[in-house]
Amino acid sequence: MLSMLRRPWSGISPGHSFRPVAARLRWPVFALGAALATGDASAITGVCPDGSVFIVQRSADIPCSNARRVESSQVPPMRPENLPRPFLWEVHREKQNENNPYNLVERAERVRSGLAQGGASGAPGGAALEAAREPGSGAALPQVASAPPTTPAAPPAPRKPDLGLTDGDLRDLFYLVELSQQSAPATFVEEAAGAESMRVSFAHSAAFEQRLRGAAAVEGTVVLFSVQPKQPQRFQPNFTFVQGQTAFRPQPGRSQEMDVLVGPIGGQLTPETLVLGYAVLPSSIDASRPVDLYWDDRRIAVTFRP
Repeated sequence: MLSMLRRPWSGISPGHSFRPVAARLRWPVFALGAALATGDASAITGVCPDGSVFIVQRSADIPCSNARRVESSQVPPMRPENLPRPFLWEVHREKQNENNPYNLVERAERVRSGLAQGGASGAPGGAALEAAREPGSGAALPQVASAPPTTPAAPPAPRKPDLGLTDGDLRDLFYLVELSQQSAPATFVEEAAGAESMRVSFAHSAAFEQRLRGAAAVEGTVVLFSVQPKQPQRFQPNFTFVQGQTAFRPQPGRSQEMDVLVGPIGGQLTPETLVLGYAVLPSSIDASRPVDLYWDDRRIAVTFRP
């Protein structure tokens, strides 16, 4: 058996040397690796209007017109609607995150610069403290061996706009939200044990929008929402409106973003508890075009003014 394993490959004489063949193959393999490395370094990535992604080496090889070139690390997901959170909202949230290392680079440079200036002027720490402060944020580096911070007084609750709505007006707004579902459906249906447990519906009312504009300095489209629980259910108005490059998440309790007219702003609801509220969309969202509306991880596509 060992002798058979030592036999040369068929068609090659026993005295044939493999060294010249290896020498001849070494250069093509090296050239191919160099070509691949060069190709990867100069690769062009982008997205076509039909949503397909391309990776080519030359501009002439781009398979579509009006392509959008993007860096390979910034290619958007192929099916963003299948993500648990809206892609644009996650990009916006990460960009605003003060703990994002990308955002810490500039702040760290200001700290280093401030420490250097403080050491030169004989006031160590003072310049660094100011350098670390974000414009308008009031946040600073923690002080060592300082007195315990005093608890600031809670800011007064913002005054709700006086809309002068009667019980009849509120009842009409409830009906308006329900009737609007026939022409502009925008409803989340929550189920429990195979039965409907809560319904959250949205609608646009030009009359209510005009009334709110007259009582508060708001811009953009105003949409109403109603919450109707069929059984005890917990509700939080974690709504996100996404259109194009805009991802807007209104903050509950801020009358210029989101507030309630009837019922609690959130919490445990019972079948006897009804909620009627409103949200003010930014001017960059066109209510006559489709909007992706998210409630936590649920999503619907709506057009408030079809």
